[in-house]
Parts: sequence; structure tokens; C-alpha cells
Amino acid sequence: MQPISTTTITPSHPTPATIPRTTIGTMSASPPPSTAAPWRSLFLSHLEGMESAEFTLSTLRHASSSSSSYTSSGGRRSSILAAPVYFPRARTCICRGLWGHLPVNPKNEAELNPEGVWESELLTFTTDVRMDKMEELWEDGLDFDLRIAGRRGTDPDSPTTGKVGEELWEDSLARMKGKRSSSDENAAKISKEQKLKGSGGGSPVEAVFWAREPGVQWRVRGRAYVLAPDIESSPEGREVMSALKSRMRKQSEEDSKWSFAREITAHFGNLSPAMRGTFRNPPPGRPVSLPIEGEGLALGQKVTDLEDPVARANFRVVVIVPEELDQADLSDPENPKRWIHTYVGARDKGKGGWETVEVWP
Repeated sequence: MQPISTTTITPSHPTPATIPRTTIGTMSASPPPSTAAPWRSLFLSHLEGMESAEFTLSTLRHASSSSSSYTSSGGRRSSILAAPVYFPRARTCICRGLWGHLPVNPKNEAELNPEGVWESELLTFTTDVRMDKMEELWEDGLDFDLRIAGRRGTDPDSPTTGKVGEELWEDSLARMKGKRSSSDENAAKISKEQKLKGSGGGSPVEAVFWAREPGVQWRVRGRAYVLAPDIESSPEGREVMSALKSRMRKQSEEDSKWSFAREITAHFGNLSPAMRGTFRNPPPGRPVSLPIEGEGLALGQKVTDLEDPVARANFRVVVIVPEELDQADLSDPENPKRWIHTYVGARDKGKGGWETVEVWP
């Protein structure tokens, strides 16, 4: 993500006291700040005021050279570098609150994590692993984040362990090009389908919210991580946990009693039985003229068992780690306002790890 210019723009109207005006520099990785983001409270109030917490999720879909229409008359890519082609994709999703702060449905029968242990600005939504967007949420984002952070992987079974800086970057680049290094030889044997069944992700996304009543648009840009049943048992799952915890604030010493797996089940229990039943639907996008592969798949089912093996195998929680927020207040047509919030970590200057600049709308 491109950093915001460090040039301060001075609007004609005053900046609200709750949103300090500063200059924004390049984002840097650091331990999580001890205080909440300056935009968190207002964003949550807008989210809670929406009739339905809908947002538009934008992703990029990679197209292979054989399927791309962006080719020259000779059948070759017009780009000298033969760069991969990406197509934009967007769909409407429902925000399920912030990770670690689940707004519990009174009818939720799942075992819940203790309250007040973790706090974050990490957005969540739920999805089906069989959806097309799952592939779009997957990229070598974990390795990329480790390179940016300048820290080494700690999981003994992870291909990123013991690598840092340019060594880690070259290894990630080799995998993205399909020329895998020896350290990733085992991972190369895992098919894409198998990989998508587990935890991971790390792809850049943008989530756009329109809070109609206050007249404010929120554009949240960051990376999406997929939480699967293997979140606490696989090397990939533990890498995701590590990445998310680096942006979570511990509020209680009872963190040892708080479980990622339990939180995923709580998200599943927060859904209605009919909504849980959608995870037993026939495969999304499959032609109805073809036979349904999989036992017990049909429309209109209701799931009351929180450990239903079919539904839980398809259920996923996705967590968006925000890196930049674009807040546009359009409530007054004659005096619209706009702010860009950028996560800067250790350079937070006491503002929850974020720097804010007011810009012209």
C-alpha cells in the first residue's frame, strides 16, 4: 500500500478535537499500541447504527496468461515484464464486529471466551470456504508482512523461520513465480485446494461502509486473513495467530483462557440456524445441471449442532487487519470533510498507533 504524502493539507474548516491533524509518513511495523485507534469509537457507533452492517468487499483476482484477454495479436502479453493480470472483484458482506469483541447474539449457545481480554480494530466477516473469493483472499501475505516487519518467523515448521529481510523476500518471490526454493519444497507439494482449506490468506483488500444516517463513508484498506479449523494446530494457523495478535491489545491477564478456536465457534453460534444451514448448501457457483458432490448437501437446511461436521468444514471467519482508513463526512453538502488515518505503529505519538491528516474531500 502506498504511503500518504507527508505534506500537510490545511482545509478551511477546523479539525474536530477527536481527530487530531498531523502529517502521515510511511507505515512501519511495531508492537501493538496500548490505546485504541482515534477513529474506533466513532466507527463502531456508525456500525451499530446501521440497520444491517453491510459493506462492499473489494479484492483482486489473478488471471492466468492462458485465460487473459489482455494479450497481443501474437498471443503474448503486451507488457514487457509479462506481469500477471488481475481483475477487480466486489461483493456485499456483513461485518460481524471486531475480532476479540464479538457482539453476542442472546440465542448463541456456544461456549464464549471470557470478556474484556482482548481489544482490536480488526474487522470480521464470515464466509464459505467454497466461495470464489476465498482464492482472492490468499496471497503470500504472511511472508510479505514478515519481510516488512523485519522479524523472523518463529514456528519451527514454517518456511519463513530463520529468514529475514532480502532472504525472506527472495524466497517469497520465488514461490510466487512458481520457482520454489529448497526451503519450500514440502509446501510445493500441497495443492492449491488443500491450501485453501486451512488458515492463511494475507491478500490486500478494501472494505467500503456507507453509514447512511450520519452520512459518512468509511473505506478500510488492509489485509485479510482466513481462520480455519486448523487455526491452533497447524504452522500456518499459528502464523496467522501471531500476525493478528501483533495488532491486538491485551486488556486482561486471563489471555491464557482465551482461545482463537473458541472464538471461531462463537462466531458460528452467533448465526441463526438457517444461516448456519447455508454452509450445507450445494457448492456455490456449481451448475445446477450437474450432480451434487457431497453427502447431505441441500438448500433450506437448519443447523442446530454447533459442531456439525459438514457446516463447520465449510465455515470460515475472515479478519481484516486495517492499514489505512479513508473517512469522508458528507453530511453537509456545503462543507464536506475527509480524513486519512494511517497505521504507523511505534510512531503513534500517543494516538493509538495511528496518524491522521485532514484532506480536501
